[in-house]
Amino acid sequence: MDVLLDIFASANFWAAAIRIATPLIFGVLGALICERAGVLNLGIEGIFVAGAMAGWLAVYLGAGLWGGVLIAALAGALFGLLHAFLTVILGLSQHVSGIGITLLATSASYFTYRTTLPDVSSPPRIAPFQPIAVPGLSDLPFIGPALFQQTLLTWLALVLVAIVAFVLYRTPLGLAIRAVGDNPASVEAQGLSVRGLRIGAVVIGSALMALGGAFLTMSAFDAFFFGMVNGRGWICIALVVFASWQPGKALLGALLFGAFDAFQIRLQAEIGQVVPGQVFLMMPYLLSILALVLVARKADYPRALLQPWTKGQRH
Repeated sequence: MDVLLDIFASANFWAAAIRIATPLIFGVLGALICERAGVLNLGIEGIFVAGAMAGWLAVYLGAGLWGGVLIAALAGALFGLLHAFLTVILGLSQHVSGIGITLLATSASYFTYRTTLPDVSSPPRIAPFQPIAVPGLSDLPFIGPALFQQTLLTWLALVLVAIVAFVLYRTPLGLAIRAVGDNPASVEAQGLSVRGLRIGAVVIGSALMALGGAFLTMSAFDAFFFGMVNGRGWICIALVVFASWQPGKALLGALLFGAFDAFQIRLQAEIGQVVPGQVFLMMPYLLSILALVLVARKADYPRALLQPWTKGQRH
């Protein structure tokens, strides 16, 4: 019990939880925007990989850190546009298209890495984003080192939560996005383009997903290597359901998973000699599944999710 109290009372633990949660925040916001518009994007895992590779490679080739962020977002947007074309324009299965996008984006990323750097035995390193101490606030007890000594990408993720929430619930555009995911016929009746709104939502959402991957190579680590995404995209899909498609709850879910993951790392260091390491690695996923089961039955999902739309359709 003393070990648990020491872990949870540590500012370093909560700082790590926020860092681990950051790529999930980007990803869950992107998936939330797509699904709010009625499109499931299972391409998220591959888009994470594409964002990680594109951002890192751009910085390695001299684009600068923010140039890498922009290029990562553009890479995600391109894969999102392809997914939107297949599902919104052609009306193909969102499940099949999403899995195809994941396979395509992952394979294209690895192929690009191998062809661009054919002779390297280990991934080249870049100078990543560094934590920034906010003057005055970083000196606050406990909350200072936990919250106010993060990188700029973490701050960008937190700001985006507020922006997405404001747009969805306080602007006509947000109302249209939510309506197109619930009742697209009413949107068309108002003279708006259902397809245009869905395509825009998928492109923007996919760009945000790619930023989650970019965080891994440009902030959490300093290089791109195979397997680094490690299922984070799939976790984001589950977190959207956990959050009931609400940005504030999405942030909470990402932080909760980040805390689970940080907790297993520290607990493994404390009692890892007694319990097999695989048990600790399972913990954040098992706890996430439990949390998902508890809230999924009550989730208010978008009514037109997964349903293709044809102009003039009334049901």
